[in-house]
This record gives sequence, structure tokens and C-alpha cells, in this order.
Amino acid sequence: MPHTFDAEAVRTWCGLALEALGRAREGIDAINVYPVADGDTGTNLYLTVESAAHAVGAAFNGHAATGSASRPSLGDAIGAMAHGALIGAHGNSGTILAQMLRGMADVLAEQHEAGDAASEARDAGDVRHAGGAVLSRALLRAADSARNAVARPVEGTVLTVAASAAAAAARAAGVPPTGHGASAPRRSETGHGAATAQGARAGNGAAAGHGAERAAAYGAATASGDGVAPGVRGTSATRSPAAPVGAVARAAYEGACAALEATTGQLDVLARAGVVDAGGYGLVTVLGALAETLTGERTTAPTSPLRAAPGSHALGPGRPDADPRERRRPAAPPAPLPPAERSADADAPYDAATSERAPADGGHSGQPAGCDGEPITGPAYEVIYLLEADDTAVARLRGRLDALGDSLVIVGGDGLWNVHVHVDDAGAAVEAGIQAGRPYRLRITHFGAAAERRLNRETPPREPKRTDGARGTGHGARGERAARSVVLVVPGDGLAALCAEAGATVVTARPGEPPASGELVDAIRRAHAHEVVLLPNDAELRHTAAAAAAQMRTEGVRVALIPTRSVVQGIAALAVHEEDRGFDEDVVAMTSAAGATRYAELAVAERQSWTMAGVCQAGDVLGLIDGDVVVIGADLLATARTVLDRMLAAGGEMVTLVLGAGVPNSLAERLEAHVRERHLAVDTVNYRGEQPSAPLLIGIE
Repeated sequence: MPHTFDAEAVRTWCGLALEALGRAREGIDAINVYPVADGDTGTNLYLTVESAAHAVGAAFNGHAATGSASRPSLGDAIGAMAHGALIGAHGNSGTILAQMLRGMADVLAEQHEAGDAASEARDAGDVRHAGGAVLSRALLRAADSARNAVARPVEGTVLTVAASAAAAAARAAGVPPTGHGASAPRRSETGHGAATAQGARAGNGAAAGHGAERAAAYGAATASGDGVAPGVRGTSATRSPAAPVGAVARAAYEGACAALEATTGQLDVLARAGVVDAGGYGLVTVLGALAETLTGERTTAPTSPLRAAPGSHALGPGRPDADPRERRRPAAPPAPLPPAERSADADAPYDAATSERAPADGGHSGQPAGCDGEPITGPAYEVIYLLEADDTAVARLRGRLDALGDSLVIVGGDGLWNVHVHVDDAGAAVEAGIQAGRPYRLRITHFGAAAERRLNRETPPREPKRTDGARGTGHGARGERAARSVVLVVPGDGLAALCAEAGATVVTARPGEPPASGELVDAIRRAHAHEVVLLPNDAELRHTAAAAAAQMRTEGVRVALIPTRSVVQGIAALAVHEEDRGFDEDVVAMTSAAGATRYAELAVAERQSWTMAGVCQAGDVLGLIDGDVVVIGADLLATARTVLDRMLAAGGEMVTLVLGAGVPNSLAERLEAHVRERHLAVDTVNYRGEQPSAPLLIGIE
């Protein structure tokens, strides 16, 4: 089956990339030693792509509202992906990825405006899908845009990986690399890599020029007329035969993998730690998802992010069984968690008159160790904000922020920008934004505090002693944290009220709208507790919940994630929660209760489909046990009885029934009677969950 680069492919790409980053997040965090050893690159990329995926989903939903057959164009979908990444970008790596997506979107928008895609699109003048040449141009523009957004580019980083991917895509599209850019960037003759000492500290370096790989990609593309320079447009006489889009995507991925392998030798800080560049590894993961989308073939994962440090045999180069959580060197301390974020009103402008300026010395004494066991040097703060401003004001802002600090990346356009910089004076960086326009969604990260928290993570905060004998609810008084709280996701208002009454902080999931990690982060913050147990209650939320937990740990909250797959498992875990016992003991008990709970649900088929139990028709009642369809029936009561009998045949002491919206209470009464008659010594309890998606949820303990 041929694969095309269309709007549906963009949606699939987002889903696969998010899943792949979820799997790789911890390993990428572990190798994050450059530009700052703050251990958050994987988490930042996950959060950025998550925002992009939600934006693409919203674009599809918006078109569906106008008509069942309405679909966004390729340009609309990639534009939504780029905008979502822009407004949700986290960290240096996420900001650069957002600009790469914008570069791709710009190429597709130009194709639309010029009507130049007639040879590769199904509908001339309206880009519905694109071929290999268009994809190669989009990747070239992506690499070029990302490099131009970075104030001081450095080779051996994600920029090098992006340029190499674009060059490989251009070659696969029939454009051979030419000129002085055919060779890969080499380490400097001084032995200090591509960056000076200042550049290594800055993270975006002080190396001049745009790098050999970028020259290769740019030179090859412009020589063929298929490049990204303004006004350069190829003719049918100069273009090579159209290359399959899947082949171009695969070539880009393989080129990125090769460049990633070389990053260790391009930066001394990577060589000393024995790792590849974390941002580059993240980009390889995203490009692997694109290749899988457009070829239908799963890509071979790159070698382990960890390489052998000089003089160490702990991890051999490319060893496939290397655990990302292993230490790079026996003597090195554990890698720090991502940095803490100072919260600000998500949409309110920064008020310089009432804000606290960051102390000039970074606000901390001493130099906590980073990922590689060496003291963290350089600016003390990472400052990120969205900015509404015109191009002229942003140009002035670049100059001012470049003088204040380093790792400066400003991405965006059309009046909306994402600003990222590392500085010692965070207040001055924000004030510069105020002078340029309207900054909002401000995040300030203190690197030193993050490292100290990681180094001291074995010593959790003490639980405050209670003198009134009252149980905590997870909602401490303002200014005073509770000892412990439970945060869980539920699918209905009835369950939300039930769990809130039990003292939990609840996130209500709506049909087709799973909560983002930001919503889980907000819920953990609302819980206002030193320790939090997080119950996602959905297998699809495992990566989202893991990212939220990682982010909150950077803010000093001890978070334990129990990977519950159904809300009935979450109810079982909540039922045994006891704040008075130790945290680890409580988590073990809750995990045991959830794991001992088998789960089932009844759903109504929306269309004819193949299932493990046979072919179902629209309107059939489906009985699912542990996520698999095992019964197809015509009646809700009869199907529920069959499901209960099958589950209880393996034993059970307690049945939990959760009724959905519109389901009469009589259903629970009749099922309780059935259990009493057919299964001795089995208790039954029922709740009105009011979940709209499933008429009945069942748990067996």
C-alpha cells in the first residue's frame, strides 16, 4: 500500500513521535550534558511534541465540525503542528524543534500559494499530499530555519543532525551533495571541539559559520533548483525524477543516525561523558517516527544513547543492551532531573514592578555537580516566554538578550515568538521582552537548585507531624503543603465526585480528549503535597503521566507513578491508600491492590469491525476483558452477565460495577442478584460513574 505525505500522515507522525519519545524520554534525559547538564532534554521534547499533537488533533476536529468528509490540507496540518510546538515548546531542544516544524510548514505554504505542486499533489493549488522532492525541500528549510534561529550555532548538536538529515533527503530526492560541504564537520584543530570554552558553556557556542553539513544541504539544493533560498525555484528540466516520499524520509532518518554517531567526537563535553548529543538523539527519534509513517516499516532504533566514556568499559559503543539509567562512569553521580520551574500566570503579562529580580550571583552558593560529575558553570537561569511583537522589535531583542547571556534561541514569526535564553539576571531578560512587546507564559528555571535536588533526591522532605489526628486530603491550606495526596484521572463526573470525597485530586477525562501532561502537572500542583501518588487509569496515558511526574519532581515534589490501566484499578488503589504509613509502603500497597484487580468494560460498537471475538455490527454490545473484545452480544444485561461469569471463573472476592451515563440503577441490581446466585462468597459494590463512553465498567479483586 503506497504511503503519502498528507494531513492524515501528519497526525500519524505526531502519534508515533509522541509514543517513541515517551519510550526514549528517560534515556535522553540521562545523557543530557550539553549545553547544560540539567537532565531534561527528553522530557522537554516530549512536552513539545505533545503540544504539537494536540494542535493537529484540534485541526482535524475543527474540520470535522464543518462536515463529516472535511479534512485539513497537508499545509493546514503541518501548520497546526508547528503552531502547537511553538506555543508548547519546552527548553532549548523543544524550541529548536518548533522552528524546524515552522520551516517545513513554510515550504508547504509556498507550494500552496504558488500552485507549484501540481506534479506531486492530487489537487493542484491545494496541497493535499506531497512527494519526495517537496519533503526534501521542507527538511532543508527546517534545518536552515533552526540554525538561523540560534544566535551562536555549534556543530555536534541537534543542528548538525538536522543538516545531515536534510542533506541525505536531498540526495535521495535526486540531488547529490556538491561543493565544499560534502564532508562532515570536523573537530577543531585546537582539540576543543566546535566551540570555544565560552561556546561550550553557552550551549550554542561561539563557532563561526553555518557548518559543513548545512553547506552541503544548502549548496546541493540550490545547485539543483530544489533548495530553500528565496527566489530559487527549479524547473522540470533541472529536477530529477520524483522520488518516493517514503524513501526520502528513510534517507533523512539514516542520515540523522549517522550524524548522531559522530556528535561524540565533535564536542569535548560529549566525549568526556561518553555520550551522543541528547537533542540530536531526540530529533533522530522524531525522524524515525516520520520514516515509519511514510514507509509503513518500523525503523531500527539507533544505538544506545550512552557510549563508553574514555577509559571506561562500563558501556561499549553501540551496545544494544545498555540501560539508559546506568551511570556513564562508575564514579559519576546520578544525572540531575529536569530543572525546577518558577510558576507564573499562564497567560498574564510579566509585571516588572512586582517581580523579584534574580540575584546576580545566581542565587546559590557553591557549584552543584551536573550530569558528568563536574561543577555546573555558566548562567544560573533559563528564561522562556511567548512574546507578541513585530519583526523589528524582535531583531532588537536578539541583540539585547545575546549580550545578557547565551543559549539564545528565538523562534516563530507573524507576530508570535518563543524566546529562550540562559542568563544570570532573569529579570533583565524579561524586561527586555516587555520592551519588545507582550511576554506571557513565563517560565524561569534555576539550574543550580535543580542539580541540588537531584543530588539530594535520596533524602525526601519530612512529612509534617499531625497533631489533630485528621487525615490529609491532598489539599493543604494555602502556604502549607499536605504530607501526601493522590492524583488520578477518571472518565466521568460521578467518579470524580466519589474520588474527591475520598480526598484525591481529580482530573476528568472527556471522550476523545485525553488529558495532556500539563493538566496532570496542574493537578499535582493543586494537590499541594510533599508526596503524590499518580494514577493515570489508562494505558494510553502512561507516557503522558511519566512526563508530568518527571516535571513535578524537578519542583521538589516526590511523585510515584502507578501505571493503572483502568479506573477500577485506580479505585482499588485509592481504597487502600493510607497517609499515616511510609510513602514507599503506601505505594507498594496501592500498586499491589491495583495489580490484583482485573478489569472489563462494556461498550457499544459504532460500526462493523473485526474483533478477537468475531465480526461485530454497529449497535452490538461488546464485552472487553483487559482491553480485548471477548464477547459480542445484543443485550447489555446478558453480555454483562457473560463477562462476569468468565472473569469470576478464575476466582474473585469483590466485584465493582461502575454505571455509565444514562444506564438505569436496575442494571446493577440485577447483576448483583446474578453474582449472589451464581458465585458464592463474592461481594458486589456499585457506583454511578456517569462516564459517557462506556455503559458499564467492571472490576474483580
